[in-house]
Order: sequence, then C-alpha cells, then structure tokens
Amino acid sequence: MTVQNIPLTTAEMSCLWSNYVADSMSICVLKYFLVNNEDTEIKQVVEHALDLSQQHVEIIRGIFTEENIPIPQGFTNDDVNLKAKRLFSDSFYLYYIKNMTKGGLAVNSVVIPNIYRADIRSFYSKVLTSIIELSEEVTQLLLEKGLATRPPQIPKPRQLEFIQKQSFLFDFIGNHRPLTGLEVTNLYANIQTNLLGEVIATAFAQVASSTKVREYMMKGKNIAKKHINVLGSYLEQIDLPVPMSHDHEITDETEAPFSDKLMMFHFNLMTYAGLGNYGVALSQSQKSDLITDYSRLQAETLAYSEDGANIMINEGWLEQPPMAVYRDKLAKEK
Repeated sequence: MTVQNIPLTTAEMSCLWSNYVADSMSICVLKYFLVNNEDTEIKQVVEHALDLSQQHVEIIRGIFTEENIPIPQGFTNDDVNLKAKRLFSDSFYLYYIKNMTKGGLAVNSVVIPNIYRADIRSFYSKVLTSIIELSEEVTQLLLEKGLATRPPQIPKPRQLEFIQKQSFLFDFIGNHRPLTGLEVTNLYANIQTNLLGEVIATAFAQVASSTKVREYMMKGKNIAKKHINVLGSYLEQIDLPVPMSHDHEITDETEAPFSDKLMMFHFNLMTYAGLGNYGVALSQSQKSDLITDYSRLQAETLAYSEDGANIMINEGWLEQPPMAVYRDKLAKEK
C-alpha cells in the first residue's frame, strides 16, 4: 500500500491541523517583528523562525490538498498590520522565540510517538530538528547579548544519601524541607512563562479594539502577576533569585499590529501551554504545599482559558478542529 492510500490517523490529521493554525499565526507575528527590527543579529533569528513557519504551512497545505481535507482558515495578512509602529523591543523578540521553541519541543515530544505514516513521520522529524536548531541559535544569541535568564544554581551533593522520612513528601507545618533541583527548575520555568504572558497581555490590552478583549487581557495580566508571586515565594524562601519582569520591553504605542482574533487565539494558546507546564511541574513535585499550589493555579488557569474560548466562540473566531462522530447518534438520525 502506498503512502497516498494510507489514511491519516486522528493523531496525524489533528496535529497537522493544529500546527497549520498555530504556524499561520506565527507568520503574522514574525512578519510584524521583522518590520520593526533594528538589530541585525536578532533579525536573522526572526527570519529563521519565520522561514520555518512558512515551510510548515506549505507542507501541511500540500498534504491536506492531497487528502481532500479542508485547509483551515488560520490567520492571514488580514490579521496583521505591518504599518503599525513598534510595540515591543528587539530584545523581547529573542525572549518570544525562545519561549516559542520551548513550546515546540514540548508539543513535538508528545506528537512524534503517535505518528505512524512515513511521510508524516519524516515531516515531524524535520520539524523537531529545525526547532532544536532554532533553539540553539536563539539561546546562543541571548547568552552573547547578556540577556539569558538561566535557572539558579544549587550546591553539589557532597555524598550519596537516601530519604529516611515520609516528611520529605508530606512536609507539614514546622517540618519544611528545601526544594529539589527539579522543583526549582520547574518553578523558574513557570515564572518565566508567566512573565512573558504578563508582557503580552499588557501589550495586547494596550492595543485591542474590543472592550471584552481588553478586559480579558487585563485579567490575564493580573492572574500572571499573582502566579509569579505565588511561585516566586518558594524561591525566596530558600534565598534563590526570582526572574525579573520584562515590562520595560513594551513601548507606549496604541495602534494594533494584530487583529483581536489573533490576539485572543495567541493568548489562549499560551494559556493552554501554561496548563501543560503546570501538569509537568505537578508530576515532578514531591512537596505537598507546592503540589497544592500548582493544583490551585492550574484550576484558575483552566477557568480563565474557558472564558477566553467563550469570547472567541461568541465572536465567531474559533475554528472547529477535526472531530470524531457519535455513531449511535448517526444511527438514530437515519
């Protein structure tokens, strides 16, 4: 059986569909970054990221055309205003692309094990390789420019030790223990993600046309600030530094570079990624109070994302992804 005769699985079709929509959004954002860019080294990284998203969209469009699958509308030139003045600094573009590669690596680690058709496997293998290359490029430039915010250091273990008490897991009042290296890493990463979310929410609230979208972004900004404070308190308790805000990376421009539809989708995409990050952190935490806080923050984020989805549905902005069907319902309707 040739590749063309092997139907796409739910995983293959759904992942390609989601990739297409997300990459079409990235193309709009990165084109705007390029127009408002002065640093030639940063410009090369933005161009690299844009080229990858454009390649992905073209390949997926070809696959869907071959398979007679409707191509998603996604985002087009109508969703970006390339004449809008600068809203972010050049440095912010590096932080943005760094976070973009982190998300891409996380998503592809879930996607690839569920892909079986040879051409789709080949596509996602190339996608993963290209994301790793882009991540290396942006990380190196962040380091060279002194902009990298690396996780803190903890002392090296002096000897091999084994856990002796259950209080390691259930650290009740009066019996606290320090954080493990993984717990510190996840706290730092989630604070960084929320800091980026705070900046984007602030900027989008500054330029959005719709009152509902502005209010939603302001609420997202306040939630991000709250989560930063909660997670940062764990680092402060053991005298580790808390990552600094990027608020200074936003200009005072109020002309919107993006449509409200794109901004809502963008922020909701970040919110869903944040839910995944909290899930990973939960699975790698063994400290009871930290687990409780992650669970609480995750629930708050989930409720917020539902509000965003409702706004997009009411505005007619949310495309329906490939869906399964209720067989019993079809039988009854016949």
